[in-house]
Amino acid sequence: MGASTLELNEKNFEESVKKAGILFIDFWAEWCGPCRAFAPIFEKAAASHPDITFGKVNTDEQQGLAQAFEVRGIPTLAVFRDGILLFSEAGALPAAALEQLISQVQALDMTKVKADIAAIEAKEKAGPV
Repeated sequence: MGASTLELNEKNFEESVKKAGILFIDFWAEWCGPCRAFAPIFEKAAASHPDITFGKVNTDEQQGLAQAFEVRGIPTLAVFRDGILLFSEAGALPAAALEQLISQVQALDMTKVKADIAAIEAKEKAGPV
């Protein structure tokens, strides 16, 4: 694991997810070929974007986190911004697709995202019409 990625575990996961800013998480395992192929792409992106937190969860060592996150296949990439899950998908991304996703997350208007979430939650609390 490179110096620019954070090893996530049950002790630091929640704190990492809840803090302000952008967090990309790679759920992986040592035995997983696609995970090993994606690792250098993830590491390179982490090195290129020091303003973003890149974390890795070893699903063999952190089975509780993998289950809590409902990881069905690995690698799974999850993206949080300001504590809000924006993206979660299984499969290794090519470098260009990962860079595109990073740009999209950086460009998001989080004030609007939070307002949209608040509106959805208000509707759910109100119950059926």
